[in-house]
Amino acid sequence: MSMNLDKKALVRRIIEIIISELKLEDVQLDTFDPELDLVDELGIDSMDLATIALVLQDEYSITIDEDDYPKLRNVRMIAEYILGKN
Repeated sequence: MSMNLDKKALVRRIIEIIISELKLEDVQLDTFDPELDLVDELGIDSMDLATIALVLQDEYSITIDEDDYPKLRNVRMIAEYILGKN
């Protein structure tokens, strides 16, 4: 399935998913840095990343291989990964 995704909108949606799924009450959509390292700076662990990956897979009808998780270090990289799958 091919989707015409706007990268800026995609980045915003990924941030919304991360904030929602990880219940980040102190994080605002407009101040979230897409370059922020999710593991080193935000403290996301492998279970959190798996949860986010499952939501993204459902939302964008893609498959994210577990071997690709290390490539998903920040929101920009996740957006580029999703765009590459569509």
